[in-house]
Amino acid sequence: MPEFNFVLLYVKDPIKSAEFYAKLLGKPIVDQSEGFAMLPLIENVMLGLWELTTVVPPTLNDGSEKGGSSEISLNVDDDATLENTHKEWLAHGVTILQAPMDMPFGRTFVAVDADGHRIRVATPAKM
Repeated sequence: MPEFNFVLLYVKDPIKSAEFYAKLLGKPIVDQSEGFAMLPLIENVMLGLWELTTVVPPTLNDGSEKGGSSEISLNVDDDATLENTHKEWLAHGVTILQAPMDMPFGRTFVAVDADGHRIRVATPAKM
């Protein structure tokens, strides 16, 4: 059976996006070339950032060179860690779309990168 190992986001500027995610997640950029950059998310799972205009085959994009419309989710251990992460990201100037709030699946907040990809941080719901 295939094994999940990669998340790929289409972006306007892979290098700028990689720098954003490296700073946000505290992870190193491990590959960088024209039109592409990559960094680890967790063991055996990488985040790839591919320049939208060079994706092969081309996306169903309308030609306006917009990225976005995807969401990645990151779990943290507890509500205190979630609140601290929210405060740190705000201090770094990250745009927050949804302030921390309780939802059926746990406490969460949502940030956004320069291409409109959502970054959800959540704690698992307490059963």
